[in-house]
Amino acid sequence: MEEERPQAAYPVASEIGAVLYESGVMASAGSLTSGAGRIAATSDVQAVALWLEEYRASPNTRRAYRREAERLLLWLDERGMSLAELRRDHLDAFEAFLGDPMPRERWVGPTRSRQDPRWRPFRGPLSPASRRQSLVILQGLCAWLVEAGWLDHNPFRLMRDKRRRLDNRQTAIERYLERPLWDWLWQWLNRPPVERTSERERFIWARRRLIFGFAYLLAPRIGEMTAARMDDFERREGRWWWRVTGKGAKTARIPVPPDMMRLLADWRATLGLPPEPSPDEPTPLLRGLDGRRSVGDNHLYRLIRATFEQAAIALERQLGSEAEREVAQLRRATPHWLRHTALTHQAQAGIELRYLAETARHSRLDTTARYLHAEAEEWHRQQALHGLTPRDEEGADDAGEQPV
Repeated sequence: MEEERPQAAYPVASEIGAVLYESGVMASAGSLTSGAGRIAATSDVQAVALWLEEYRASPNTRRAYRREAERLLLWLDERGMSLAELRRDHLDAFEAFLGDPMPRERWVGPTRSRQDPRWRPFRGPLSPASRRQSLVILQGLCAWLVEAGWLDHNPFRLMRDKRRRLDNRQTAIERYLERPLWDWLWQWLNRPPVERTSERERFIWARRRLIFGFAYLLAPRIGEMTAARMDDFERREGRWWWRVTGKGAKTARIPVPPDMMRLLADWRATLGLPPEPSPDEPTPLLRGLDGRRSVGDNHLYRLIRATFEQAAIALERQLGSEAEREVAQLRRATPHWLRHTALTHQAQAGIELRYLAETARHSRLDTTARYLHAEAEEWHRQQALHGLTPRDEEGADDAGEQPV
């Protein structure tokens, strides 16, 4: 008897996906309807799809925005509501739902193909930072739909504390590895393979070392890493530069430090290539186990997360409860933490803000300034001068320097 396939948890999800995931497809989505507007749409899903088209030049941004919009549409469908019915009080309920999507079996599951009936919108509850980012994205969606005449109001504008909740630029970057933890991780990654290691395992070791070194030295986004080609590294007047096309299809050239060129030479030796790339070498930088095919975003994401988990296990075995905080950080870390770590450590090394902004490819200096922690460190040092008992100047300075 043929095994019965599990039923999809979301009958409407396939209809939403048909519009949001297939460019140019127009379909009705049942109860997800709204009033007439200035756009060629007959349902909320189609209206959202047209908003997503505005980001077609930035595939990674579009993918992230699509995920958040789909979650909102599915949540509304569960309640038989349309976007036009979304009120201020609904936003609190939706934010709470993002932090605890229940029932879990209906909303949460491992990564699966979008066509798999076991697909779920969440991998797990969203952190406060992720919830805030979701609300930022959806605020932009509703603002666009108001301008398009699809909605007559934007409920996010009624949030009294929206500056705190919706403005990610106001807080310093916290999702990064502090320098001592990064130093330990890099040493762990550089442990040479044992003598009897197979060629496959040596390849994996070399690739992992390149991935983490590349991420730390040049601060790329994950999509920029998978899109990188050998000939993106180019020499100009004796100096090496990395040519990258990032968010908004903006192309930039980033200085390549000597450590990156040494790392690249080691990786190319693993591939049987000469140390330096040539201008006519449009082959993938990161490669699959066959040494030829490129690595996709999802594959790279899983590889980095798996490495963080393996490192956490190794650190826990090495230091036990002494490293409880650091082990927890490694287990929480995502690939984007590597970008944050790179930019934070560059700022701490004294790289000027204007150059740091060029490396990060930020359009606003205040975005880059979130990576500057020097003022907080100096504040902490000076605050240590104030205590319950008098202390001399030398003792006060010593008290202000706490071990990491």
